[in-house]
Amino acid sequence: MKVDFIAQDLFDAYLEKIIDLSLSEDIGEGDHTSMSTIPGNAKRKAVLLVKDHGIIAGVDLAKIIFSRVDSDVRMEVLKKDGEEVLVGDFVFEVTGPTQSILTAERLVLNFMQRLSGIATQTNQLSKIVSNYGVRLLDTRKTTPGLRLLEKWAVKLGGGLNHRIGLYDMILIKDNHIDYAGGVTKAVESVQRYLKQNNLDLKIEVELRTFSDIEEALLLPAIDRVLLDNFTPADLSRAVDLINGKIETEASGGIHRGNIIEYAKTGVDFISSGALTHTVQPLDLSLKIT
Repeated sequence: MKVDFIAQDLFDAYLEKIIDLSLSEDIGEGDHTSMSTIPGNAKRKAVLLVKDHGIIAGVDLAKIIFSRVDSDVRMEVLKKDGEEVLVGDFVFEVTGPTQSILTAERLVLNFMQRLSGIATQTNQLSKIVSNYGVRLLDTRKTTPGLRLLEKWAVKLGGGLNHRIGLYDMILIKDNHIDYAGGVTKAVESVQRYLKQNNLDLKIEVELRTFSDIEEALLLPAIDRVLLDNFTPADLSRAVDLINGKIETEASGGIHRGNIIEYAKTGVDFISSGALTHTVQPLDLSLKIT
């Protein structure tokens, strides 16, 4: 699995840990059901059947999981990660020890169904907003421990990663602003911190009112403003006021039912936690043939 939003070696190490933890959680001392009903030397083939329409995600991950369970399991890929799939499609075939295939089955499905659901939802919404020149962002509202995989699925679906964690970007939100005593004081405090620690991080500031916007426009070194919980009408007015001087991002209460109204405002980005925290898994099934 190749990624570009984090160093590849860090992602590979993360993947190894999350797979081992997940297998340990599920298998424990052994898959007693498979071991008691299927001879150890039995070998069969299984196919991953699609029972939904969407974007498939997790094929390469499934290959790693099967190999981790048993290096004798072989997989033939029929659909690649990021491809559109239809009901009745086969995504891959696996051949090898039947016990091992069934032992890995649930973990493969759990990952692939969720990641495919994220990729599918992201793809659908990205297509909608792209018609208006808007780019769709994810958030940190991810499943604990699965963030890197879920953000990978967002990119497969055509979305962009906002920030990976608290460490790779400055996002000054309402609580930071209130504690610091206002937008200007919060931004100045961040700038001092970055200089003192020799850090080069982009700065985004959440703005809640039009007076906040006017204040922010007077400040240097702001890369983007987050216009949170604005109505489409107020967002349009805010975008006009900013007039391209700073990148704009809309967030808060944006969903499939109203996203077009927000996209029409001319905002540069729309971020949505729903990409990763409110997802309908893609219906997939592993069938022994």
